[in-house]
Amino acid sequence: MSTPALDTRAVAPRLATGRPPIPLARLVDVEVRKLVDTRASRWLLASVPLLTLVVVTGVTLWGRDAEVTFGMHTTTNMMPLELLLPLVAVLSVASEWSQRSALTTFALVPRRGRVVAAKAAALLVVTLAATLTVVVLSAIGTVAAAQVRGIEAVWDLPLDLGLRLAVANVLVVAFGFGVGVAIRSTAPAMVAYLGFMFVVPMISSVVAGLWTWWAENGAWWDLSWSASFVTAPEITGEQWAQVATSALLWIVVPTTLAVRRLLQVEIR
Repeated sequence: MSTPALDTRAVAPRLATGRPPIPLARLVDVEVRKLVDTRASRWLLASVPLLTLVVVTGVTLWGRDAEVTFGMHTTTNMMPLELLLPLVAVLSVASEWSQRSALTTFALVPRRGRVVAAKAAALLVVTLAATLTVVVLSAIGTVAAAQVRGIEAVWDLPLDLGLRLAVANVLVVAFGFGVGVAIRSTAPAMVAYLGFMFVVPMISSVVAGLWTWWAENGAWWDLSWSASFVTAPEITGEQWAQVATSALLWIVVPTTLAVRRLLQVEIR
């Protein structure tokens, strides 16, 4: 009696085919929505136009005619933005670990590097959008202030300075993002960022007054010092080099090491 031969092709196990990865654009869209979903981030972003309105109103009512210009409105309104946007960056990263939602995020998207890249891209989009919003509101405020005062509107913001204001915002947001990735806890990360913004410049200025070498070379090492060159009326090639060097020391290297550790750390 012969045994029937089996067709091996009919019983061969089928290879599991995985689903295509989620497009990065969709991850960025999700991260942008997450930025405005939390109450803290929503209030921080909502305060941008409110503070712009306050500044424009104050300059219109109490400022001198020489201060009622597009350049003055824009540069003044960018100051609170440089403080608020990095706080949003810190919250976008640290809050997921503090609220323990990172486990869900990385379960849905196991490739952590894509999530980190999406968060960085979302913050870049929000930063540029907020910067453009402030510029537009400053332009409207310039027209309104000129009408109230009965003077001619002055459009004195050079294009290169406008672009450098955007670069300055990107720099501080990148630093806040790095702090959030490195510490991954909301309260300590916020304290670390605010300490850098307010304490480090004071210490650096004191050291510069006591130590001549630091007064001459501190901008190569102090990001808060060199970043002030970006929003100055004029900036030299050496100052750009100082910005790049200090950004490498304070942003690129620490963030790279922090992201590398985040990709390996155990999620709890």
